[in-house]
This record gives sequence, structure tokens and C-alpha cells, in this order.
Amino acid sequence: MTALSPAERLFIQDHLTDDVRALSLRPQAAGIDTKKVIAQIAARQKAREKLPTWYANDALLFPPALSVEQASSERTAQYKASLVSGTMLIDLTGGMGVDTWAFAQRIDRVVYVEQQPDLAMLAAHNLPVLGATNVDVQTGNGLALIDHFAQAADWIYLDPHRRNEQGGKVVRLADCEPDLSRPDTIAALLKKGNRLLVKVSPLLDIDSTVRSLFSVEAVHIVAVQGEVKEILLTIGHQPVSASSVEVVAINLTATGNTVFRFRKGDEAGSNVRLSDPQQYVYEPNAAILKAGAFRLVADRFDLAKLAPNSHLYTGSELKSDFPGRAFQLEHVIKSDRKQVESILPTMKANLTVRNFPQSVADLRKKLKLSEGGDTYILATTLQNGDKRLLVTKKVA
Repeated sequence: MTALSPAERLFIQDHLTDDVRALSLRPQAAGIDTKKVIAQIAARQKAREKLPTWYANDALLFPPALSVEQASSERTAQYKASLVSGTMLIDLTGGMGVDTWAFAQRIDRVVYVEQQPDLAMLAAHNLPVLGATNVDVQTGNGLALIDHFAQAADWIYLDPHRRNEQGGKVVRLADCEPDLSRPDTIAALLKKGNRLLVKVSPLLDIDSTVRSLFSVEAVHIVAVQGEVKEILLTIGHQPVSASSVEVVAINLTATGNTVFRFRKGDEAGSNVRLSDPQQYVYEPNAAILKAGAFRLVADRFDLAKLAPNSHLYTGSELKSDFPGRAFQLEHVIKSDRKQVESILPTMKANLTVRNFPQSVADLRKKLKLSEGGDTYILATTLQNGDKRLLVTKKVA
């Protein structure tokens, strides 16, 4: 990617919100490389919400839009950076450089390594423009280059490649590149770093991964606005029992972050009681559900579960600090269209399914229920096995 001329920068700014397909059909303007600027506009449009600092800087050069889609968001990158400290970090899977940029705000020296020369070239241009002047950009295979570092890093960061040869997404560590399920790979990395920070698939089986890697110190499940985006593992030199691994379930929102911390062993040791729906019903956020804190969240907030496998909770008092959504119960009814219509003449509601035999789409079709409004229907199974609809209003 060559630098943008002043005319090309101006063109990008003037057309930043335009339809790129329509732009591509227009006659080429004098002194403008149309293909290049359209690619830049498409990539910047992808970055608008995800990377607002990058989007706002017209001196940056963006990689193809797909690379922007695959990059960390600013919010998740800053969270990663909050986990590290020290004088040196090596980012072995540099990519677009978003994580490197965040690390550089916390660490004295950051080494960025990337196999793709084009991405490394863009990072070498962009990072200093963003103020990250303490980054050393290197091109090559990270596992090969790391052998040449004389100084051990405080941290080594990896985001293993999670696509197969056909371009499909993979989940298991053994299917990623590099393969961190191999003990010799982990051992080689820990020779050059005091700790590893590894980003893995949000779909990964956390329990089996922790058991197989032996020295996982902490697992961070990172959700943004209720959707799990990343799982991060911190790995050290010493073996850690599975029950002692720290788990941090964090939900990053526009109004603040919600954090739920525990040790893996706390879940098994938690008592949980069952109850029919009471005045308030609670649904934990996605990070807590992914963390598997099904019993512990009830124990911590003195709530009962509706059923052993229904991850909805209930109580007679409003828990304003509950890490998730809270609802005030209005009706408990059967999954019957006439019953729904009798209490909801508009037949308009938000629908959630938890431990229920039908999907949201199928149930909405059966009930002829349209979407929206301020009524929330939670379809679930109660402790006696009955399938019921909980008609509620959202409290928080």
C-alpha cells in the first residue's frame, strides 16, 4: 500500500459515508487511484464503531476490510492491555496492530511480529502516527523469530490463526496456527516470556482447555454489549489446579463495565435452591453464562433457579446490581396463542428462549407474535418440568 496523496485523502474524507459500490461505478477522478481509495473507504466504514480513534485519523492507511473485521475492537484491546505490565511485550500475531497499539500504552517496549509483509508495512506506518513510538515492527514467523531474542519478555501475546485451508473458522487449539495444544509449543514460548496472554475462540470449551494446558492462571471472558467477543487465557510457568484458576466474566457497555470474578472451584461448591417464579426474574449476561457460573451467580445474589437446567433466576426482591437483565413478572402462562392474546392484545413482545423445546423463530411463528414493544416474554421450563411463558416488564 502506497501513501495517500493529499487529493486522495480529501476524496476519502468527502466520500467516507458513501456507498462504495456506487463510488466504484463513477468515472475516475484526475489524480485519484479509484481502486485504492475505495478500498480505504470500505475499510474505514468497517472501523467506524469498532475503532473510533483509527477511524478519526485521516493519516492512517487501512488494510482490506476483512482484516478490519478480524481485528480486535478498541475496547477489547484496551481490556487486554489492562492485564499486562512490565518493560517488554512481544506480540507474535501482530495483524492490523490494534492490540499492539493498546499494549504500547502500558508497556515500555513492544515488539510486533507479523508474517504478512503488507500488514507489517501498514503497522510500521500507522503505529507511530497513533503515538506508539515504542514499537519495534518485525516481519516473519513469530515462533521462529522469538528464538533470536536475547532478552526474555514480561509477556508474550498470541492470537492464533483460527481459519482452516478452506477459509472456514476453527475453534479447537489443535486446529489453530500455532498449535498451542502441543506442550512443546507452550514450553518454547515460556522460555522467552514470563507469561503468555492468548486469545482463543469465543466458542472454545473452557473447562477442557484449562485441564489440558495445566498452567492456565486465569480465564477472561470478554463480552461487549452482551455478546461474548473474546476469551483470553493467561498462562504461566507453574502448574495450576483447575479449581484454582481465576475466571473473570466482564461485560463492556457504554454505561460502564460489569465484572464477575470467581475461582473455578467456587462453582461446584455453591448451593442452589429451586423455586417457581417470584416477583423478579433474572437473566445473567452472556459472559457469566459462558463462564459456567450457573450455581454461583444464584448463591452470590441469594436467588433461586427456576429449574436445574434453566439458567433463569428468581427472587422476591429487586437486585439492582445483578450482572445481567432483571424483569418484573406479570403473568405465567402456557405456550398458547389465545392465552398470550388475552393479556397482550397487541401481540407484540420481545422473546427469549431458555431451556425450551422451540427456538425463538419457531415459537414466534407459532404464537404469531411480532417483535418489539416493552413486554418481554421468557420461554422456559419450570422445576416440575412444565413449559411456560413468563410475561414480564424489563427493570434493568
